[in-house]
Amino acid sequence: MKRMSLIALLPLLTACEKTEGLTQETGGDTGENSAVEDTQADPAVQIELVTGLGTVVIELAETQAPITTANFLQYVDEGFYDGDDGAGGTLFHRVIPGFMAQGGGLLESGVEKTTRSAIVNESDNGLENMRGTIAMARTNDPNSATSQFFINVENNNFLDIDGSYPPGYAVFGEVVSGMDVVDAMVAVSTDGNDRPTSDILIQDMERMD
Repeated sequence: MKRMSLIALLPLLTACEKTEGLTQETGGDTGENSAVEDTQADPAVQIELVTGLGTVVIELAETQAPITTANFLQYVDEGFYDGDDGAGGTLFHRVIPGFMAQGGGLLESGVEKTTRSAIVNESDNGLENMRGTIAMARTNDPNSATSQFFINVENNNFLDIDGSYPPGYAVFGEVVSGMDVVDAMVAVSTDGNDRPTSDILIQDMERMD
């Protein structure tokens, strides 16, 4: 299992430093460890994410992460992720077994898609980076997240805020169906940059009725 540095692009330092895989690139069942509680009066918004490996359904935590979910939903509704905006679809460009699958920012060409302004980090919302949760990728600047997200395939508690610098990675939802698809993503062959050798495209991404 690859373990990535806390500082982007630096080599392995310790056994728990894996967050290079969560920096923003330029150029089923979640089990008993679900971090997102259903505390909303209205039905939670669910997103259907379709890839060549299958479909994943994500339930958003709007109450706990209002800024992050609003930002994510705007990208979804505009067709940013699947290319319905006419500017090209994105893919899962970095997958690491035992860690996470990251996507939502790069085109097939490897070029970063133009995004809106970055948002405030909501990693202090009480939600944890547990298996099956979805969180925002960012650079070393805590408030730099734009469109890229990642899905945890293990309990990655070292990504949570702990009162020290740097802040954690903001969780804003969880996979409620299709976790086997995410597991399949991190099992594919990759190159030296953890990019799948066969592209995992986001073919469709929209709100569910």
